[in-house]
Amino acid sequence: MTTMAKLTESMTNVLEGDSMDQDVESPVAIHQPKLPKQARDDLPRHISRDRTKRKIQRYVRKDGKCNVHHGNVRETYRYLTDIFTTLVDLKWRFNLLIFVMVYTVTWLFFGMIWWLIAYIRGDMDHIEDPSWTPCVTNLNGFVSAFLFSIETETTIGYGYRVITDKCPEGIILLLIQSVLGSIVNAFMVGCMFVKISQPKKRAETLVFSTHAVISMRDGKLCLMFRVGDLRNSHIVEASIRAKLIKSKQTSEGEFIPLNQTDINVGYYTGDDRLFLVSPLIISHEINQQSPFWEISKAQLPKEELEIVVILEGMVEATGMTCQARSSYITSEILWGYRFTPVLTLEDGFYEVDYNSFHETYETSTPSLSAKELAELASRAEMPLSWSVSSKLNQHAELETEEEEKNQEEQTERNGDVANLENESKV
Repeated sequence: MTTMAKLTESMTNVLEGDSMDQDVESPVAIHQPKLPKQARDDLPRHISRDRTKRKIQRYVRKDGKCNVHHGNVRETYRYLTDIFTTLVDLKWRFNLLIFVMVYTVTWLFFGMIWWLIAYIRGDMDHIEDPSWTPCVTNLNGFVSAFLFSIETETTIGYGYRVITDKCPEGIILLLIQSVLGSIVNAFMVGCMFVKISQPKKRAETLVFSTHAVISMRDGKLCLMFRVGDLRNSHIVEASIRAKLIKSKQTSEGEFIPLNQTDINVGYYTGDDRLFLVSPLIISHEINQQSPFWEISKAQLPKEELEIVVILEGMVEATGMTCQARSSYITSEILWGYRFTPVLTLEDGFYEVDYNSFHETYETSTPSLSAKELAELASRAEMPLSWSVSSKLNQHAELETEEEEKNQEEQTERNGDVANLENESKV
């Protein structure tokens, strides 16, 4: 019994030691319930710390694809009302599968009808009868009817199987298949042509820098990123936009997930319209209208935000509108860095070195927010902005203080003289 008691006591000590070590050293995995933000704000602090350590979910991926899935769509009939756009938006493997299936089904369907017409008229029973006039010559089974359907719809015309004038039902079927075949060809070929000529591939040659930077430019704190075009053909009427994606809670307590705020990249000055021949650095001045006005270097990693940049323009070769997208989360925003220059002047031309397109270098940048920098600048300029009246008031105050000091010294001297006279009399 004593050994069992010692064993149980040692086991309890080990378990207690493990639990204490777990409480002290390793964090406890707490599964946070899926609650709205108003309720999550009231959770304990250790849970909120775990929440800040989680990975930020992107709204737009680096390749420009939106990370949003539409679920519980009940009105699926709307996709069928716009079947052309639905087919264009499908992936290539599904599009090719539908392309092959549509042609195969139409050929089989009309081939079956041609075989039924020949079977009902009795052409199969008079294959070797030279006095019998069939609906379609040299049609002796379903395979030959299927081949005749392909020849009719694709207008090949080998000349071996030919419809005769003694078959009115065959003439009507020939007209129907010709019209429907033209419609199917126009629809499917048009769909494939639009899918091939889509400017999505053109957007892949429009590149964005992997990082955005924050540094001083012309004495102002600016957020910057770089864009470039890898092709020699230009993007006509190119324009750039930027959006800040961040959850927001209104003063009334309403929680707005993924709220979109516009980031000014030169809309009022026209700098958002680009002549994208060589890589350009897009700059956003952090002023009072900027959402980064109160964000400092220490506060930036704590923010859960995402910057979505959108480059639009027309492809010079086709005239179709092209759009390229990318995004930057807080870990991809470098404070106190600048982009390395990539444009050099050679003998008679400018050369762009795309090996340095994503490279940055560190520069001296204050870690304060733009608001704090503006307050410091206003305090430094305050003596220069004093008015003449304030200076006169200051001089008047100094003169009164000097007069008061003189009067006090004079009274002290008078008191000393009176004391000396009294002592002499004594």
